[in-house]
Amino acid sequence: MSTDILPYPTGLTDGVVELRVHRDTDAAALTEAVRESVDTVGRWQDWCDPAYDIDDARRWMDLCRKDWLLGDGYEMLIVEAGSGRLLGGMGVNQRNREQRFANLGYWVRESAQRRGIATRAGRLAIAFAFGTVKVERLEIVAAHDNLPSRRTAERLGGSFEGILRKRLVIKGTSVDAAMYSVIREDL
Repeated sequence: MSTDILPYPTGLTDGVVELRVHRDTDAAALTEAVRESVDTVGRWQDWCDPAYDIDDARRWMDLCRKDWLLGDGYEMLIVEAGSGRLLGGMGVNQRNREQRFANLGYWVRESAQRRGIATRAGRLAIAFAFGTVKVERLEIVAAHDNLPSRRTAERLGGSFEGILRKRLVIKGTSVDAAMYSVIREDL
């Protein structure tokens, strides 16, 4: 089985935001951003809870490095260009090599929400996915009532494909999800 090891990306920036891999020194900033976002991101992501600590951040970063090396996923941090302030996370993950598609996932810390951060970072991640990872399709799956993520999917050019019944599990409950896709020809 090929691992398709890709080099860590450099230069993924639009001058406002930058996507980059996790660094060992990011654990404290990641913990802070997650804890800040429990009321918003935590509504949709089980990992975002008040008990999230620096050990959770380190475990997540280790998993991200492993997935990168295996070619299974490419998780990156969204940081503010220039200052390097951590704004959230963006991932091209759940990669299916045989069918050449992956998932596009994102979250933005509460203090940076409603500023277009996910859209800016998403455009960078889409270019990375099609240009470097060589997928033919990206899927964006959001809980049916997660309107901020659904609006981001639409701003990224995602085509709404329908509601998938019981597609996501949130807080132990299966919920319906909206499916969006972006293909190379959409760009």
